[in-house]
Amino acid sequence: MGSLIGLVNRIQQACTVLGDYGGGGGGSLWNSLPSVAVVGGQSSGKSSVLESIVGRDFLPRGSGIVTRMPLVLQLHKTEGGTEYAEFLHLPRKRFTDFAAVRQEISDHTDRITGKSKAISNKPIQLSIYSPHVVNLTLIDLPGLTKVAVEGQPESIVQDIENMVRSYVDKPNSIILAISPANQDIATSDAIKLAKEVDPSGDRTFGVVTKLDLMDKGTNAVDVLEGRSYRLQHPWVGVVNRSQADINKSVDMLAARRKEQEYFQSSPDYGHLAHKMGAEYLAKLLSEHLEAVIKAKIPSIIAMINKTVDEIEAELDRLGRPIGGDAGAQLYTILDMCRAFDRVFKEHLDGGRPGGDRIYGVFDHQLPAALKKLPFDKHLSLQNVRKVISEADGYQPHLIAPEQGYRRLIDSSLSYFRGPAEASVDAVHLVLKELVRRSIAATEELKRFPTLQSDIAAAANESLERFREDGRKTVIRLVDMEASYLTVEFFRKLPTEPDKGANNNTPANDRYQDNHLRRIGSNVSSYIGMVCDTLRNTIPKAVVHCQVKEAKRNLLNRFYAHVGSKEKKQLSAMLDEDPGLMEKRDSLVKKLELYKSARNEIDSVAWK
Repeated sequence: MGSLIGLVNRIQQACTVLGDYGGGGGGSLWNSLPSVAVVGGQSSGKSSVLESIVGRDFLPRGSGIVTRMPLVLQLHKTEGGTEYAEFLHLPRKRFTDFAAVRQEISDHTDRITGKSKAISNKPIQLSIYSPHVVNLTLIDLPGLTKVAVEGQPESIVQDIENMVRSYVDKPNSIILAISPANQDIATSDAIKLAKEVDPSGDRTFGVVTKLDLMDKGTNAVDVLEGRSYRLQHPWVGVVNRSQADINKSVDMLAARRKEQEYFQSSPDYGHLAHKMGAEYLAKLLSEHLEAVIKAKIPSIIAMINKTVDEIEAELDRLGRPIGGDAGAQLYTILDMCRAFDRVFKEHLDGGRPGGDRIYGVFDHQLPAALKKLPFDKHLSLQNVRKVISEADGYQPHLIAPEQGYRRLIDSSLSYFRGPAEASVDAVHLVLKELVRRSIAATEELKRFPTLQSDIAAAANESLERFREDGRKTVIRLVDMEASYLTVEFFRKLPTEPDKGANNNTPANDRYQDNHLRRIGSNVSSYIGMVCDTLRNTIPKAVVHCQVKEAKRNLLNRFYAHVGSKEKKQLSAMLDEDPGLMEKRDSLVKKLELYKSARNEIDSVAWK
C-alpha cells in the first residue's frame, strides 16, 4: 500500500513541472489527489511538528512569516543507508547536510517572492529519503496571521487565508490542524478554519502542541479526549523541542525519545501515552492517507478519463503536433492541400454554396451581354450603305456585294469578343472567391497562416493560367466563325430582285434602300445564328478550360514545387501562431501526464 503514496508523490511532482500547483479552483489532477495540508497560526509550533515527524532540523526559523510558499514535503522510507533530500527545482542534486536544505528553502523563497516578504502559491517540492520516516506527504502552508508586519502589504492577512483555504477546501484534502495547548482551543486559527471547511470533522486531525508549557495545574486532556471539540479522528498531543534544545542543536531522534518519556511519565497524559507524540502522529497520518488514496482511486480515475477525453477533443480542434522530419512535414502539407481541394470541389459541385454563380454567368450575364451588342446601329441602313460602298471601291459590284457582305459580317463578329472575354473574367473571379472561401472553410488549415498564403498564391496562379487558356479559346471560337462562313445559310436566301426594281439602272442606283435593307437583314440573320452558336459554345469552352482544369489541376504545380523543398523550407510553410503552438504543447504534456498517471494508478492500485 505504501506504493500508493509514492505514486501520488510522483504525480504531484509531474503536475508541478507542468505548472499545476494545486490550491486553486477547478478539476486539476493535483487537486484530485489526496494530501495532508498542515494548518496553524504563527508560533503554533507547526514547523517543530514537521521536523519531529521527519526527525531532522531542516526548516527556516525566525520572527514573522517564515513560510511564504507552500512546501510539499514528500517522505520516503528507506531500508537503511544515508539520509538525503532532493528538491524538484534542483534535479540530480542530493543534500545530505540538512542545514543546507534549510538554506535552500530560504534562498529559493527569496528567489520566487523577492525579499519583500510577499507570498507565492508556487510550491517548493522537497523529498526526504530516510529510514526514520514513514511514507507520507505533507503540505506545509504559511502560518495564519492577524497583522501584517513591516514590509508586507496590508492584504497579506487575507492573502494567506485565501491560499490556505484553497488547499483545505478540496474534498480530498486531509487537514492537520495544529493548535498550541496554551491557547483556548475555541480561538485556534487552525480549528476555526477547519470547522468552516469541514464542519463534520471527517477530514480533520487535531494536533495540540506545547503541552509542556501549560500553566501548572492545567492540562489539555479534555481536548485530547475530544470533549472540548469533537473530531471524527483522534487528537494527538506532541511535545516539541524547547528553544534551548533548538539553540543547542539537540538531536531530533533524542528529542523523540524525550517526548515519549514525557508522556509516559506524565500523571495527566500517561493513559494516553501510546497515542501521543510525533512518531505516532506520522504513522496515523500515513495509514489514513493510504486508506483515503485507495478509497478515492475510482473517482480519480474517472476524473482522469474525463480530462483525457477533453484534452484529446481540444487537440483535435487545434490540430495534432507535426513530426519533426521532412517526410512528416511534407505529408502534413499534402494532407492540408487535399483537405482544401475537397472543400473547393464541394463548392463547385454544389455541396457548398458558390458554384451556382458560374451557371449564373452563362445563364444571365452572357445572354444579357450578347443582347446589348450594337447590331441595330451597326446594321443600320446608313452604315450598310457606307460599308457596301467602301467595299466596292472604284468599281461597283456586278451582281451581289460579296466584299460588302464579308466586311459587314467580319465587323459584326468582332463584337462577340467582348462578351466572350467578359465571361472568362467573370468565371475567373468566381473561382478566386471560391478559393478564398475554401481556404477559410478548411479547418485543418486554420493553424497554418503561412501555408494558407502559399496555397492561395499557388491556386490563384493556376487560375490565371486557366483564365488565359480560356480567353484564348473563346477568342478562337469567335475567330473561327469569321474564318469560314456558313455558305449554306446564304444559298438559302431568296435571290429574286426587288419588285419594281429596274435592272437597267446605273450601278449607283443599286444602292437603293430596299436592296441595302435586305443586305442588312441577311447579315443580321446570319449574326443571330452565330450568336446562338456562341451562346452555347462559350460556356463549354470556359468550363473546359477553367472550371474542369481547376477541379483537376489546381495545385498540381504546387505539389511538384513542395516536393522539391528542403526540411527548413517545409518547416517555414508550417509556421504556426506561437500562442497556439504553446497551448498545444502544454496540452500534449498534460495529456501525457494524465495517461501516465492513469497507467501508474492501474498498475499499483490493487497490489
